[in-house]
Amino acid sequence: MKSSFLSLVGAGPGDPELITLKAIKTIASADVILYDALANDALLKYASPTAIKRFVGKRYGCHALSQQEINILIIEYACSHGHVVRLKGGDPFVFGRGGEECQALAATGIRYEVVPGVSSAIAVPAYAGIPVTQRGVTTTFAVVAGHTGGAESDIDWAAISKIGTIVFLMGVEHMSEIV
Repeated sequence: MKSSFLSLVGAGPGDPELITLKAIKTIASADVILYDALANDALLKYASPTAIKRFVGKRYGCHALSQQEINILIIEYACSHGHVVRLKGGDPFVFGRGGEECQALAATGIRYEVVPGVSSAIAVPAYAGIPVTQRGVTTTFAVVAGHTGGAESDIDWAAISKIGTIVFLMGVEHMSEIV
C-alpha cells in the first residue's frame, strides 16, 4: 500500500503561467488531484494520465461539496491512493481554508506539505500596475475578506481605514458597505 500523503498546492491567481515550478512537479507526482473552482483547469495537463482528477470546487452560493465533505474525501483518497494534491486557487492559506484542511489531516496523522501559491491579493494589483507598497507612499498593506461584510462583520473598519493599501478579496456582494 502507498504511503498516505497530501500536498496542499496553491494554483495562483488564475493565469496558468503564474504557478510555481514546485507546484507543477507536485501535480505531476499525484495519484489523485482534488481541485477548486478557482484553480485553472489548464493546470491539470501537468497531471499523470493515470491520476484521478475530481472537482470539489466552491463558489458563492454553489458548493460541489461542503468543507467537511472535502476534508473527509482528502483523508479517504490519501488512505486509499497515496499521494493526493489538493489544488486550490491563489494561495491555500489566504482565505483558502488550507488551515482547516491541514487540521483535519493532522488529526488523522496523515503527513502533508504546503506548496504556497501566488496570491491574487498581490498579483491582480501588480497586473494592473498598482504596487501594494511604494516608498514615499505606503509601507503597509492589508488583505481583507470582503465577503465578511454586513451587520455581522467583525472587521474593525476604523482601524482598517488607517492602513496604507487595502486589498479586498471576495467583496462583490458587500461592495457598497466596503466603499
